[in-house]
Amino acid sequence: FKTVFTDSSLRQSVLFTILLTVTVVLVSLALGLGIALLLNRNFIGRGAVRTMMIAPFLVVPVAAALLWKHAMYNPEYGLFNGLLTQIFGANAPQPDWITDFPRLAIMGELIWQWTPFMTLILLAGLQSRPGDVMEAAQVDGAGTWQTFANMTMPHMRRYLELAGLLGTIYIIQQFDSVFTLTAGAYGTANLPYTVYQTLYNAQDYGLASAQGVIVVIGTIIVA
Repeated sequence: FKTVFTDSSLRQSVLFTILLTVTVVLVSLALGLGIALLLNRNFIGRGAVRTMMIAPFLVVPVAAALLWKHAMYNPEYGLFNGLLTQIFGANAPQPDWITDFPRLAIMGELIWQWTPFMTLILLAGLQSRPGDVMEAAQVDGAGTWQTFANMTMPHMRRYLELAGLLGTIYIIQQFDSVFTLTAGAYGTANLPYTVYQTLYNAQDYGLASAQGVIVVIGTIIVA
């Protein structure tokens, strides 16, 4: 345990784990709330749209990471560089997204995968609002922003907390995306990947066990 707290590489992985978790959870919550507000409206094909919005969360994490690594981030035939070429022409920049922006690459893939989870929870919260209270507010002359700020958001607090808690617990344990996209290179080794390296590469079972205990304690503190 002394080595765990004095190892500089482990401190770096702790900092990246915090950065990754906070960024993914906050952005996913914001996007999830916006999408949930849109999906809560009545429009033609709402059921199909809801299904498509939730679909990314149903993809196996390794498959999702491989999809983004090869179909989105690939510098030769990836979607992002293809869009840059379409917009700016033949002289468009063609970055290697994983090499040039490794942390953002992992965050982007995780946000894509976890936003539907947040949307699902927050949409359930929106649908549980008491209809008579919302109608009374409209009758009393409350505007859209007043209704959202003073009625919808206080009602959604428990759902936001639940989504944030579950998202934090799951993303702290995230291993698949780091392993598949960067293999921990370029400063992207988070705590679970560091435990994996210690166990399978360094064959230091005692240190890996101590690191695992720290991960569990950190998760419990957050919860």
